[in-house]
Amino acid sequence: MNENEKNLSSIQAQKAKIRRRYQGIDNNQLEKIPAIPTVNFYEDQSTCRVAVYARVSTDDPRQTSSYELQKNHYEKVVRQRPGWNLVKIYADEGISGTSLQHRTAFLQMMQDCHDKKIDLIITKSVSRFARNVVDCIGYVRKLAALDPPVGIIFETEGIYSLQSNSEMALSFIATLAQEESHNKSEIMNASIEMRFGSGVFLTPKLLGYDHDEDGNLIINEEEAKTIRLIFFMYLYGYTCQEIASTLTKLKRHTKLGNTTWSPGSVLGILQNERHCGDVLARKTWTPNYLDHKSKKNRQDRNQYRQIGHHESIISRDDFLAVQKLITNAKYGYKGILPELQVISNGVLKGFVTINPRWSGFKAEDYKNASESVYTESEPPCDQCSALQKGEFDLRGFEVARAQFFNNADRLSITFSYEGMSLTTACVRKFTSHYVEMLVHPGHKLFVLRPADEKNKHAIRWSRLHDGIKVPRMISGAAFLPNLYQLFGWDPTCKYRIIGIKQQNQKESVLIFNLEDTEILYPADDITDNREKKQEPRIPSFEDDIEPLGTKKNILLYPKDWSASFGCDYYRQEQSNELIAFRTTGQWNSQARGKPYNPSPLQVTKPIGIVQNIDELIDGMQKEIKNEYRQSEEK
Repeated sequence: MNENEKNLSSIQAQKAKIRRRYQGIDNNQLEKIPAIPTVNFYEDQSTCRVAVYARVSTDDPRQTSSYELQKNHYEKVVRQRPGWNLVKIYADEGISGTSLQHRTAFLQMMQDCHDKKIDLIITKSVSRFARNVVDCIGYVRKLAALDPPVGIIFETEGIYSLQSNSEMALSFIATLAQEESHNKSEIMNASIEMRFGSGVFLTPKLLGYDHDEDGNLIINEEEAKTIRLIFFMYLYGYTCQEIASTLTKLKRHTKLGNTTWSPGSVLGILQNERHCGDVLARKTWTPNYLDHKSKKNRQDRNQYRQIGHHESIISRDDFLAVQKLITNAKYGYKGILPELQVISNGVLKGFVTINPRWSGFKAEDYKNASESVYTESEPPCDQCSALQKGEFDLRGFEVARAQFFNNADRLSITFSYEGMSLTTACVRKFTSHYVEMLVHPGHKLFVLRPADEKNKHAIRWSRLHDGIKVPRMISGAAFLPNLYQLFGWDPTCKYRIIGIKQQNQKESVLIFNLEDTEILYPADDITDNREKKQEPRIPSFEDDIEPLGTKKNILLYPKDWSASFGCDYYRQEQSNELIAFRTTGQWNSQARGKPYNPSPLQVTKPIGIVQNIDELIDGMQKEIKNEYRQSEEK
């Protein structure tokens, strides 16, 4: 017998053995111990502690009748059933069934079940219990797993959750209930879209306004005083906390009648465009109809704005100015709105001053401001002049790039999306601890010049460490995004630029050419892309090539640098960062910038703001005294 025949014989023997095992034994040799029969729920007469759960989806007074009907009905049902004792009626009013958020009565009922205070729950229908499939099935299973288990009677559907065949029907009906909520949500969203698209806006209660018989907003003059005071104080430089404290001392009422104010309530008023007469509809939206969590609408859904929808309390320009101040409060800026300033003469002509704590200006604003001081007849400043007679002909020669030389004392600045850092050599070129930053978008130049501490554009760039001047990190969250946008930089990378110092007698500046940059590319990005099997934004290196840089960053250079050692000699000599400084006369490098504001906001002038604040506070204090006098007379 060969090997195959032996295997076949063994398999057949195993099958025959299994068949003999399952032929069974004589019934006389087997004793059957019967299980305790399951009590029919509908015939059970034992004592049972019963809870009733009721829910109405809105807090509209008309829904009160629905709740009362449910309450009376189930009280009667419990009384009629022998052995049933009503523990409590748990009710949630004005709460959606798609989420457990804010359903305090429901959650309390679940806790009481865990504490063994309840044996049975009765509810009208699956949709009353939960419109979320996961919540419905999940809580039914949790209650069934308790010792002893807690059952649920869904009256309308005739389902008892502890019956073995109940879960399939329950899952199906809960899915239908959830989909019904989904449909209602879609219908409501469509209704809102049609309403807003037709210019029919919701006008909820708002401090400073009342509603006329047609639902239109009309100014409430007494409340409007509070609104004006809030806006004028913020324009003058007060914080939300200081404004809230002032309003509390003056006993000014909120729309709900409270006299205690918080910074959040003040900020909410400052950001509400309805106070300047406009309406912006759909500021928030709800991505998920199940959890009802709203989020800020960042063009995820259509928005609708109507200018001049109703009479304004605050001028639109004052409102817009406040919004800019609010945006920049996180950068530490306080005070009246700044203006963009551009230098119109001297060696720094066309340079725009950078306010380190103001993010209200955009990249396009810097570009337009720089161009505003030039005329069409002015020639480009980077045109090379012809070779002069008697000069050495250095055509074909190159000036080697400083980036190719490792010099610890070189002047350089490194930009990241959050901040900028300078080398020690930079800060020791000036005696001042403060500098002013300027940028020329067209020439792609960045300049640092000494500044006085009182200069509102000044920024501290150095400190003393053991008596030695060292650089300090400069936070740039307010202005660096604009530089990155101006020069087309990648926000995930850092950019290092070599600088030069130019000096003429007592005038000196540091100049950085933003065209000649070293890029510090995050090394983790290459590793992450390899693990995710994605193409990196730069080519991967061969195994035998070690990239320049550090463990965190890889050093990159422009591709056209690989074909040369530097710039053409004449182009270098006449480059943008040098040509303006070849003159030996007065540079006027400390020239003040002139304001650039092509469409200025007509903001209330400081003197007018102060007068309004004084008049409003004086009038409110007189009101308090009059109320006190009247109460004393009574």
